[in-house]
Amino acid sequence: MAKNVFSRNGYRPALADSVVVIGLGRFGGALALELEAQGTEVLGIDASEEVVQSYNGRLTHVVRADSTREDVLRQLSVHEFDRAVVGIGSDIEASILTTSRLLTFHKPQIWAKAISDPHAEILEQLGVNHVIRPEHDMGKRVAHLVRGSLLDYVEFEDDFVMIRTSPPAEAQDRPLGVLHMRDKYGITIVAVKRPGGTWGHTTAQTVLYEEDQIIVQGSKAQAEFFSNLP
Repeated sequence: MAKNVFSRNGYRPALADSVVVIGLGRFGGALALELEAQGTEVLGIDASEEVVQSYNGRLTHVVRADSTREDVLRQLSVHEFDRAVVGIGSDIEASILTTSRLLTFHKPQIWAKAISDPHAEILEQLGVNHVIRPEHDMGKRVAHLVRGSLLDYVEFEDDFVMIRTSPPAEAQDRPLGVLHMRDKYGITIVAVKRPGGTWGHTTAQTVLYEEDQIIVQGSKAQAEFFSNLP
């Protein structure tokens, strides 16, 4: 049975824009709070009474419950949610059982945290489309920041990245339309931020300067090569 249900507005069945976050550790808790900050109602579930108490008043609803039991999830109307995040990491058995229970509902899109390659492989074999490895992914991202001149780095599928960097000398002081950066380096400069300003889209007429920051998109190798130009 679910215990210690805390709610700011009184617990009620899921709303279309709500998200259930199961496991309120560092990853799940931070994600749940960010969703709340962006205006999304969150049902937080954790097995620890201490953890649940710590989120009382910070999430729309927070419940101490055993998420590995289908009857408990149904009691909490989890089967009515369109989106669910399984943030359980250290207890792999609980992560797998909880995820399998959610999959039987056939409704929610599921994001599940994995802490190892075998854990991720099992979640993928169960049918989870969004398997997240926060430490692994962050480690890869920081490695790219450490080894080059990148200010930020985001990697997508199919060897496609977007990076934040400074414009090399070759890309400065002339309109982008005459520089042919895509032809020469296989990248596209899609946005620019002036000192003290905000991000804006670039055009063929945009002129970049040394103190600017830019967003570059392209393949991993090409984008990193471009960012390391003098």
